[in-house]
Amino acid sequence: MSSLSRDEVAHVAMLARIQLSDAELDKLAGQLDQIVGFVGQVNDIAADDIPPMSHPLPLTNVTRHDEVRPSLTQQEALSGAPASDLGRFEVPRILDED
Repeated sequence: MSSLSRDEVAHVAMLARIQLSDAELDKLAGQLDQIVGFVGQVNDIAADDIPPMSHPLPLTNVTRHDEVRPSLTQQEALSGAPASDLGRFEVPRILDED
């Protein structure tokens, strides 16, 4: 695996709009090169018989079935509203028409 150059790190920092000093560029070049090497090691170890997964632990989505249940009528919902108009809650205007 090729090592990352200081110029490549500077280019990535520029794309991310991060200002780095010369000392920071030198330090990050070595650290990022190690990270890329570790990712390469994981790629080498990964076996074809292991399926890709999004999480290391088995997760199930715990949701309830969507069922129609009794709820408030429109009049009951609006009964506690300070103001209503055309069967909807009326709220103070915060934006101009412009």
